[in-house]
Amino acid sequence: MKIGIICYPTYGGSGVVATELGKALAREGHEIHFITYEQPTRLDYFDENLYYHKVDIRTYPLFKYPPYELALASRMVNVVQMEKLDLLHVHYAIPHASAAYMAKNILKTKGINIPVVTTLHGTDITLVGKDETYEPVVSFSINQSDGVTAVSADLKQDTLNHFDINTDIEVIPNFIDLKRFRKQRKDHFKRAICPNGEKLLVHASNFRKVKRVNDVIKVFCRVNKELPAKLLLVGDGPERTQIEEKCMEMGIFEDVRFLGKLEPIEEVLSVSDVFIMPSEKESFGLAALEALACEVPIITSNVGGLPELNLHGVTGFLSNVGDVEDMAKNTLHILKEENLTKFKTNALKRAKEFDVKKILPLYENFYHKILNKSQTPELTKC
Repeated sequence: MKIGIICYPTYGGSGVVATELGKALAREGHEIHFITYEQPTRLDYFDENLYYHKVDIRTYPLFKYPPYELALASRMVNVVQMEKLDLLHVHYAIPHASAAYMAKNILKTKGINIPVVTTLHGTDITLVGKDETYEPVVSFSINQSDGVTAVSADLKQDTLNHFDINTDIEVIPNFIDLKRFRKQRKDHFKRAICPNGEKLLVHASNFRKVKRVNDVIKVFCRVNKELPAKLLLVGDGPERTQIEEKCMEMGIFEDVRFLGKLEPIEEVLSVSDVFIMPSEKESFGLAALEALACEVPIITSNVGGLPELNLHGVTGFLSNVGDVEDMAKNTLHILKEENLTKFKTNALKRAKEFDVKKILPLYENFYHKILNKSQTPELTKC
């Protein structure tokens, strides 16, 4: 198949999943064309089946903001015609699904029928999509897609609860490349961070309020009072400065390291003992899955798609949002010598259920279903 993938080319979960999906499809022999304004961060090697088409965003004195949606739709039309694509797969509803709808209808005037698959990832529904400014466009774009997937059952239900959806949504969970995300021998790194054998906790996010990084600090403080520990914070964002100040105020700054945006996060996870994700909302929890694949038990909030990933008492523990006392208690339970090995073993076992080799066929089968459906004459959607 020749597939066009449209995504945000950043470190966010939707862009990561879209890029990794494209790379996996390319390895299976499919021809993959990425269409976006920058080369995706994970598109970091050459493959004969991978192509990148840049969206040219031009500014004009007439416009206060560049018309990205129009530029994207035009580029989709151009690439579909030029490369003779079979299908467009857009990740994140805004503005990709609406731009794809525009491109699809332009192509119809040229005698080309291009099916569109939309994958919902999270904040495009739970945050942006619920804004009354965007809700009508989000609902319309989802309903006009030829196929729709969501990364968790919770996100599917959230979409159905808050939007007037009259099309099917298929749940295809996020996945992990176990060749990359696996425990590595980085003993020298662990000794440098924890020279006295301290336990190592880790958190990775984009440091937005919804990630509740303050709760990570509170959990760490409680754990550090009971046994020597260190904390690694991976990522960057609007809350970072405030978190740094908080660490200074609480007298734990020397035990906390801010690593910023880090591409080879598997190296950090390989030396970690517990991963903490106390988010207010997570549609899936891709960073938590990456931790499990590196044999790191997870402490998470009991929200969104996290209960579908984190098996309570098996791969880690679930706590109510903001319950830092329970999170700290559960972290200490995992860190006991008689428990840690068992939790690490369970973490890897669970991650294997989301191996890209198992999830990729679900997408391939879905594509074939949509392509077959699009070739069958039917009434035009209203």
